[in-house]
Amino acid sequence: MAHFFVFGLGYTARRIAHRLSSAGWTIESTGSDGSMRFDDEPSVRAALANASHVLSSVPPDRDGDDPVLARYHNALTGKWLGYLSSTGVYGDTGGAWADESAPIGTGRRIARAEADSAWLGRGARVFRLPGIYGPGRSALDRVRAGTAHRIALPGQVFSRVHVHDIASGVTAALDAPGGAYNLADDLPCSQNAVIEEAARLLCLAPPPLQTVEEAGLSPAARAFYAENRRVANGKAKRVLGWRPRHPTYREGLRAILAAETDPAGQ
Repeated sequence: MAHFFVFGLGYTARRIAHRLSSAGWTIESTGSDGSMRFDDEPSVRAALANASHVLSSVPPDRDGDDPVLARYHNALTGKWLGYLSSTGVYGDTGGAWADESAPIGTGRRIARAEADSAWLGRGARVFRLPGIYGPGRSALDRVRAGTAHRIALPGQVFSRVHVHDIASGVTAALDAPGGAYNLADDLPCSQNAVIEEAARLLCLAPPPLQTVEEAGLSPAARAFYAENRRVANGKAKRVLGWRPRHPTYREGLRAILAAETDPAGQ
C-alpha cells in the first residue's frame, strides 16, 4: 500500500491527507495535527524511509531557508515530491495574467520564491496557490463576525481557490511530471465582489466601502492589497486533467453554506 508523508498538517494539507486516506493511502505527518514532531528526526526519517510520496506545506523560516530541505534533504531522494507554494511569488503584475512561465521572486514573497525554486530543483510538483478559502475560513465567516472589509481600490483583482480543489489538484498530480502548477479558480475578481456575495447569501448588509487608511488594515493586509494579479490555471487543466469543482467564488461560497446545514453534502 502506498505511503504518503506530509510535512505540516495544517488547514490545506489536512484536506489533502483526508482525500488520500479515503482512497486507501497510509498517511503520516508532522504538524499540530500530525502524528509526530518535525524535530523528532529518528521518527521522521523512519517514516520517510517507508514513504513513496512526500508533500511539504512548511513555509520558509525567518532567514529565508526551507526547514524541510535543510534538515531532511538527503531522505527525499527517489520520492514523489510535492510542495505547497504561493502565487505571491509572481509579485504585482498590474492585473495581468500570470502563468507558470512568468518570472518569480520580484514581489513581497522573495523567501517563498527561493523555496519554490529549491523544490523545483529537486524535481517536485510545486503547487502555486492563491487566496485559499473553505469551510471555517471564508468571506462568510468574516461577514458574520463583522471583520470583513470592502476597500475602494478600483481595478484591484486577485485569484482564489477552494481548499477542496487544492486537494483534488494535488491528487491529480500523483502521476504527473515535476514542475510548477497554478491551482486557481476560473474567475479572478476583486475582494469586494466576494464580500458582497457572502453578504447576499447571508442576507446581511455588506460592510461600508472604505479607503485603505479608513479600514485600519494590518501591514500584511496592506501588502495584499498592494498587489494586483490574475492567475492562469491552464497548465493544471492541460497536464493534470484538473478542473475546479468550484470554478468561481459563487459556487464555492454556496457549497460552504450548504455544507453547514448538511455536512455530508460537501
